[in-house]
Amino acid sequence: MPFKSTALAAAALACLAVLAPAPPASAAPAGPAPAELDAFVADHLERTGLPGAAFAVVHGDRVVHTGAHGRDGHGRPLRTDTPLPVASLSKSMTALAVLRLVEEGALGLDDPVREHLPGFATADPRGADITVRQVLDQSSGLHDLGLPDGPEPATLAEAVDRLSGARLAAAPGREWNYHNPNYHVAARLVETVTGEPFTAYLERAVLAPAGMADTRSASDGARTAPGHFRAYGLNLPVAEPAHFATGSGDMVSTADDMARWLLLHLNGGAVPGGPRVVSPETVEEAHTPSAPNGRTGLGWMRRGPADGASRVQVWHGGTNSTHTAYQVLVPETGYGVAVLTNVGIALTEEDTWALAEGLIDLTEGRTPAPADSVLWKVDAVLGAATLAVLALGVRGVLRAPAWAAARAGRPRWRAAVRLAPYALPPLALAAFDPAVTFVMGGREGTWLQRFYGVPAELVLLVSAALVCAAVAGTRLWRLRRRPAEGVSAAPGAVPSP
Repeated sequence: MPFKSTALAAAALACLAVLAPAPPASAAPAGPAPAELDAFVADHLERTGLPGAAFAVVHGDRVVHTGAHGRDGHGRPLRTDTPLPVASLSKSMTALAVLRLVEEGALGLDDPVREHLPGFATADPRGADITVRQVLDQSSGLHDLGLPDGPEPATLAEAVDRLSGARLAAAPGREWNYHNPNYHVAARLVETVTGEPFTAYLERAVLAPAGMADTRSASDGARTAPGHFRAYGLNLPVAEPAHFATGSGDMVSTADDMARWLLLHLNGGAVPGGPRVVSPETVEEAHTPSAPNGRTGLGWMRRGPADGASRVQVWHGGTNSTHTAYQVLVPETGYGVAVLTNVGIALTEEDTWALAEGLIDLTEGRTPAPADSVLWKVDAVLGAATLAVLALGVRGVLRAPAWAAARAGRPRWRAAVRLAPYALPPLALAAFDPAVTFVMGGREGTWLQRFYGVPAELVLLVSAALVCAAVAGTRLWRLRRRPAEGVSAAPGAVPSP
């Protein structure tokens, strides 16, 4: 009977449904495919003009994908094992080295630094109260504006000794101030507690157990291809200006190694299949904000929806004159992203961060917003302004004889008033470096570092200063000659140029 056969078939299907294994209730949606990640990164470089980028995406206990696109400063294709400076991402590595010693009981996070580093002192007596935690979460009270002038240190010991003349911006623990020498102190603490060089301990106790064989300190001889600075739509390969950054920003790593670093932090202090570096509790301590700003932990920062993130993110960025890097963990989804690019400070930071954000979007099932770098637009405007200034300068010099002739016999103070505005660009150039130092919170730099950061802006300012000096100087010279020529000239004669 048709009814009976239909009923039997339905019963059979019901039995199969019961007996078949059900899909996991908590199964996560499929993440982005490697080809999708590569396509996005390649398109981002094309749209923004970034010269090269290496990246890593991990999830849970596995590497989803590492990739590299573009070329290094020698013109060679970037690879996932190409060494690239990670700048201030180094701070998270320094912090973990200190935290490992805390786990071992060699020091305490809330111990005064001076207890383990007797030579540590500042010009402010409150410096004696600075704790280990406060140098790691940047709440020590030390500040770039309080750092005394002096030669660049060559060792951690010299870097810490330099702080003997430092002023505090606030009592320890009261304010957050990003200050690289905090991490010189942290690295020097490792040396005094362990009795071995900081970078040797970092490699032995942190990097080697994590399987990061290609991550080294530049102070230990790690070499990289030149990075780039960008100007007028061009990526110009240059070497990184020399500066001391041990403990705060001198690590060199690869996309492959950064994938292991992310996995260590997503898996409670151990890369899956490897030995444990630190405990899950220590990793949580590093990621938890403890600074007064409510966002900075120990070598890591935290941002959430209030800051524009879709979910809570644990992250840190790093930028020097020729390279930029970001690392981001998203605990809710279990994803981690690292991005390393070979172009440095200024507006290109936004392009690198947009690359990291786009990868996070893909891991969360969103389509990244199309990249739209503003750097070339800014440079185009500044370049046009520079050409206009140079053209006006040539015109002003050529017309100097006529200008002086028109003012022959007039009071000199009137000419001085007319020329006074020409002093403004030279004065602005003289004030440029102090102004940048103030805007950056006291962060000092060489003129070469300033140029790498804002090349088109600085070219315009230098051009304007030179043009104004040339025009004003030529007009004054012609004005000095004019009275003498006018005395001997016949009445009504046209002055010679």
